[in-house]
Amino acid sequence: MVSDRQELFKKTILKHLYFNKELSCTDLTQLTGRSLPHTTKALNELVKEGLVIESGYAISTGGRRPQMYSVRQDYLYILSVAMDQFMTSICILDMSNNMIGEERVLELDLSAHPDGIPILGQELKKVIAQSGIPKEKFAGIGIGMPGFVDVTKGVNYSFFDTPAKSINEYLEIVTGIPVSIDNDSSLIALAEWKLGEARHRQHALVINIGWGIGLGMVLNGSLFRGENGFAGEFSHIPLFTNNKICSCGKMGCLETETSLSVIAEKAIAGIQAGRTTVMKGLSMDNRIATYHQIMDAAIKGDKYAVELLSEAGYHIGRGIAILIHLFNPKLVILSGRGTKAGRLWLAPVQHALNEHCIPKIAENVEIRTSSLGYAAERLGAAALVMENLDRAQRSKA
Repeated sequence: MVSDRQELFKKTILKHLYFNKELSCTDLTQLTGRSLPHTTKALNELVKEGLVIESGYAISTGGRRPQMYSVRQDYLYILSVAMDQFMTSICILDMSNNMIGEERVLELDLSAHPDGIPILGQELKKVIAQSGIPKEKFAGIGIGMPGFVDVTKGVNYSFFDTPAKSINEYLEIVTGIPVSIDNDSSLIALAEWKLGEARHRQHALVINIGWGIGLGMVLNGSLFRGENGFAGEFSHIPLFTNNKICSCGKMGCLETETSLSVIAEKAIAGIQAGRTTVMKGLSMDNRIATYHQIMDAAIKGDKYAVELLSEAGYHIGRGIAILIHLFNPKLVILSGRGTKAGRLWLAPVQHALNEHCIPKIAENVEIRTSSLGYAAERLGAAALVMENLDRAQRSKA
């Protein structure tokens, strides 16, 4: 029993080193709440086992410089899966979040494939087999997916026929590796909080600009998911009286004027109506290529492309104004696939805040675009695995 507790504590140390890159023994003592002798003993064991390395000494602040420690990059690997409504990205990451091998991209329209989980399971088996990495070297599989994801039950109520008791259990049986799933926007927020712009923040709102408009919330120093994990359905705030039906079946949701799909549809309609632009050959049959062309055109200053993003950004800002009045955040981060356009989103969002926010509430709110960009969900899926490292039970398959 003591040995089991010690092994669990060592996993906790490894988790902190993963998220912080390097720490001293004193740092780890403070983070874990354990005594210095206990932490020193565990660290020494990890160094002896070759899982942790001594990475040098901290910068001097007077007195003896403390020894710093970091996780060995190839100690464990993470199979990270980032799903959106139309495309699934699968990659292997090491303990420094370096990609091992190439990213595997699977075109998978979730609405058209209720059998998507068995399809994903077979792809995961291929990736594991082709990597040559033993299964015991995987810390786990982290999966971000859109929709109403009940993390506790392992169910996605928006997509998929689940062929077992839960998505987690089914994929663990198929792969023999522990699986954790979560909503894509929650994982993007986790990535920003642990590895990105919201690092060390107690409060932050993370907007996921994608085929929908998601929201992840860091509140009081923890990720807020709500009662069933459904918190953050920002897309479905009823903001418009436009009689447009949303993907949820309701009308006038924020998503109906702001999602990347809507931007693509407007771009195509505008070009057909004779708008002048460098964009050509756009099609909803190949919305990934269409998305890239719109973003690239906007980045290069195409007037019509910039206009499309500005209009959507203004409406996203109207939604953010509601969030600011509700949550009083210090930081709002624009993240996800759409932030390929970077700072182009900031001006229209700020314009909306200027018009719709009470000045006193909004005066200290900082709006940032993510430095993680499209990698945010991939990194969030990895972070989910490492968050569970010291409580995950390895599959017996």
